Amino acid sequence: MPNTTTSEVTPAVANFYSRVMLRKAVPLFVHTRWAQIRDLPKNQSNVIRFRRYTLLTAATSPLTEGVTPSGSQLAVTNVDATVAQYGDFITMTDFLVFTTLDPLLTETAELLGIQAADTLDQLTRNVLIGTSTIQYASSATTNGTITSAMKFTKAEAQEAVRTLKVAKAKKITSMIDPSTGFNTSPVDACYVAIVHPNTTYDLKNISGFIRVEEYGQKKAMEGEVGALDEIRFVESTNAYVNSGVGAGSIDVYYTLVLGAEAYGISRISGEAMRNIIKPLGSAGAADPLEQRQTSGWKSAFVAKILNDGFMVCVRHAVSS
Repeated sequence: MPNTTTSEVTPAVANFYSRVMLRKAVPLFVHTRWAQIRDLPKNQSNVIRFRRYTLLTAATSPLTEGVTPSGSQLAVTNVDATVAQYGDFITMTDFLVFTTLDPLLTETAELLGIQAADTLDQLTRNVLIGTSTIQYASSATTNGTITSAMKFTKAEAQEAVRTLKVAKAKKITSMIDPSTGFNTSPVDACYVAIVHPNTTYDLKNISGFIRVEEYGQKKAMEGEVGALDEIRFVESTNAYVNSGVGAGSIDVYYTLVLGAEAYGISRISGEAMRNIIKPLGSAGAADPLEQRQTSGWKSAFVAKILNDGFMVCVRHAVSS
């Protein structure tokens, strides 16, 4: 177990010392925003079951007078997801705490909070890119046949929209409030795409792409960069990049285009996210000289694709 000591964070000895910490480079966490949230009650189980009923076939045959029709049966698909725990912590020595001017617990809590959000964002992303609804750009049929010329275009956007509509995927009308992680806020009906900044670069050169600053009265989502066809694009550096798998060892970018109710996330009530601080002396005989304190986080979490046809993963190249 590594300790953070004065060899990692030296005491400030300069004549002038800025108490304002340098801004940290933080990705925009977006992959959990459009999920269904179904939390498990505490002390019940670590497995949640989502249930999906199959639509009934249209009854287009006329009834025969006095004859009871055969009727229909319900068909249900169960989608189970198992919640797991994730977490990390930082150990600080008493000497470090006593000799540095930094507000260590405040800084540590912020860093751990960013790490926790990054962890859940990437866990969700890794589930979503596993969708079987894959669209290769242009004439490509595999990652290895994607060339540098096969970028995300208006035609790719229109094809993704068509795929979602044929699958009867509804447009998104709400999202999880990024400031709370729980409540939802309304969104103008749309499909949503999660894109990497390198993809945004190409989008801005597409005829018909409306930049977010041109929206007028329409309220933009956090991280939104613009709209094309019926898709609104939200940017994150956590958008998946499959390095070196394209033709000529180019990187292949995965743009996720989402409809409503495509996926869900679940936590255990009361254990969704905890910041756990163990002060100096709390370890008892395990720390007899009260030399160590810790700050950490723990979360019970799972993400699951619920309707595979309600999302499309467009795989493509970007401009160099």
